Amino acid sequence: MKPPTIGVFALQGDVREHLRVLASLGVDTIAVRRPSELDACDGLVIPGGESTTMAKLARTFELFEPLRDRIKRGMPTFGTCAGMIMLADRIEGGTSDQETLGGLDITVRRNVFGRQVDSFEDDLTIDGIDGPVHAIFIRAPWVEQVGPGVEVLGRVEVPGAVGRIVAVRQGPLMATSFHPEVGGDSRFHQLFVDLVRSVTTTDPVTQK
Repeated sequence: MKPPTIGVFALQGDVREHLRVLASLGVDTIAVRRPSELDACDGLVIPGGESTTMAKLARTFELFEPLRDRIKRGMPTFGTCAGMIMLADRIEGGTSDQETLGGLDITVRRNVFGRQVDSFEDDLTIDGIDGPVHAIFIRAPWVEQVGPGVEVLGRVEVPGAVGRIVAVRQGPLMATSFHPEVGGDSRFHQLFVDLVRSVTTTDPVTQK
């Protein structure tokens, strides 16, 4: 069976890191900067970066609405850090004109863990992954609220934020507050690859 093609939103953010991890897992990869490249994707990663800049660039490159449409039609999508914000239906602490692609029935609070100098690491228990996941948080959001259809995959346990939600899934959508592309642990990406494979196997047509 042909491996799935997983794209990485490539207008801004940690693009190369995600592409490298995905390629190591045996899938075809593509950097997505225009709608024609999105058309080739079975799944998509929206990386960490700056969420307001990502949304504006997606508008400029006429990628915003195609992205929103593919997500609405069920394309598996994985957002990390700023990518989590891009997938959230609601934002706390955003700019007055900030847009998101939406799809995840969550409320996200931006930059809640502090500035770049407040970056930290924590070992997390993640549903669906055996053993602790070493997570790296850089100017990270957390999830304030989840809707009834959202599965909480992981919570952080650092002082001042014990129990805060930092990993979620809703159907074909996944998101983390942290950066799984950093640190050499590919298990979260493998979880997403398995999700893409399951969706494309059961419903290979309607996602495109």
